Amino acid sequence: MKTEAKVGAFVLACLAVLAFTLVYLLNAQFRGGGLPYRTYLRYAGGLQPGASVLFGGINAGQVTAVRPWAADPTRIEILLELKQGTPVNEKSVAKLGSVSIMSEPALEVSTDSNAAPRLAPGASIPSAETLSLDDITGKVAIVADNANGLITQVEGELGGISTDTRRLLANLNSVTGRSNQERIAILLKQADGLLADERPKINHITDQLLALTQHADAVIGKTGPVIDHADGAIQNVNATVGDLREPMRKDLAELQNTLHEARSLLANMQVTVRANDYKIDDTMENLRTATDNLDQLTDSLKQRPWSLIRIKQAKDRKVPE
Repeated sequence: MKTEAKVGAFVLACLAVLAFTLVYLLNAQFRGGGLPYRTYLRYAGGLQPGASVLFGGINAGQVTAVRPWAADPTRIEILLELKQGTPVNEKSVAKLGSVSIMSEPALEVSTDSNAAPRLAPGASIPSAETLSLDDITGKVAIVADNANGLITQVEGELGGISTDTRRLLANLNSVTGRSNQERIAILLKQADGLLADERPKINHITDQLLALTQHADAVIGKTGPVIDHADGAIQNVNATVGDLREPMRKDLAELQNTLHEARSLLANMQVTVRANDYKIDDTMENLRTATDNLDQLTDSLKQRPWSLIRIKQAKDRKVPE
């Protein structure tokens, strides 16, 4: 074998060993530095081990296992590894996605809140279900069925609207026919004649309104001084009231004091009357007795007026013989 061929084979072997070493080191570095997490979905959508894990759209790890969950076989357990320093938190949500329309399925993890606590390695990332193609097809079918019913309903309503429109057009044709046009022309001619006949009266009324407006302006101009005088009179009244306000307040205060004194006097009189109530009764009794005595004296004087001069009645005079 020639020397050039040996050197070429040796170079190719070295390049192959170097490439294998680089790939091995990269895989070893990624696998050794990854942090394990898990999440659960009801529909995996063809997700396979080795699929990319996107954190906020950035490739941050890969799926390591996809299998039914032993605790609940109706859910799919997805094991994944994320690069160290990936800030996955308790508010992050994992869901099925893809990098592009034609690419393989991938697992997307949202960034969510920076204030949320970070998830520890091995923790479960909250998940959110995505619609499968079957679900989307079913919903599209439901929308299509509803659209068919709506189209049928609209066709029926459009038929009724068309009938009403034809009826309206027929009514408009009947209203705008030749006979109605002639009537409208006659009415317009009569209106023109009425305006021509009444125009002098309208002009006269307009002139009167203009004159009335001018008189109103003059009256308003004359009422200006009256209003000024009224303002002055009101100001004088206000000044007079202001001058009399303080004396009236003093008089009212004195009157209030007098009323208080009168109330005190009446209260004292009531106390005095109540204290001398029995004396007043005796006095009244004495007055009644004196009145009776006077009545008796009066009757006695009426019967014997001579008793004021004589104690005894004089003897009757004898008739001379």
